[in-house]
Amino acid sequence: MTSPKERESVPAEQGGSEKHAPNGNDKELALTEHLRELRDRLIKSIIAICVGFVLCYSVIESIFSFLAKPLDAVLPPGKTIIFTSYPEAFFTYIKLALVCGVFVASPVILYQIWAFIAPGLYEHEKKWALPFVISSTIFFVGGAIFGYMVVFPAAFKFLAGYSNTNLDLLPSMGEYFTLVIRLLLGFGIAFELPIFMVFLGLVGIVDAPMLRRNRKYALLIIFIAAAIITPTPDVLNQILLAGPLLLLYELSILLVWIVAGKRKKADEAKAL
Repeated sequence: MTSPKERESVPAEQGGSEKHAPNGNDKELALTEHLRELRDRLIKSIIAICVGFVLCYSVIESIFSFLAKPLDAVLPPGKTIIFTSYPEAFFTYIKLALVCGVFVASPVILYQIWAFIAPGLYEHEKKWALPFVISSTIFFVGGAIFGYMVVFPAAFKFLAGYSNTNLDLLPSMGEYFTLVIRLLLGFGIAFELPIFMVFLGLVGIVDAPMLRRNRKYALLIIFIAAAIITPTPDVLNQILLAGPLLLLYELSILLVWIVAGKRKKADEAKAL
């Protein structure tokens, strides 16, 4: 007596089912379709970034002034940001407009990511597309705002404190905005922690009990990440980032638990 799998593999002329296991051509076709979809998603994301870049470059002076405020607040009277080579200002504006364009295009980018992974999810989980895009955008932009409003003033005050009668502070715009861009992206990505954990929960890599058991390791990783992201070696600035990340980790545990509960109910309803 043959098993269902064996019956599916028996040719139709031998009395078996017409179903058969996918051959190499089918697998190659599936891979090609996935690569084609990935290409389309990337193209749409790049177009969104280009549109965001053009919009941001049209108001780059205002963006420059806004992002320079934390440094202007700690500069000695009469001091300003300088550029030390002819192309420095131009390329700094380009880089700044590109990063701001990524922030502007982040809802589109996040939606494209979701749309790419959605086919592997349950039907009821696909309905989370809009909440996923909205929450991811809020956390990403919220992380950047937190860095700008809370960490930047303390960090730049600390760094400017090394200026004295023997050391004159002459901040280069290229170096300053490279640091600002790195920090804004770092804070934005760090605040995506709950979204990342929920995604891992959806694919079955983590669950709430596992996250609770490994809380002490998460604490260590968070403080290491805070030490890498923050621009200063002082403990205060590291705590300013590590504190919110710890809260976000606890939020991740709650969200993963909620998602797992809803998925279990969906599986039980489907079994009935």
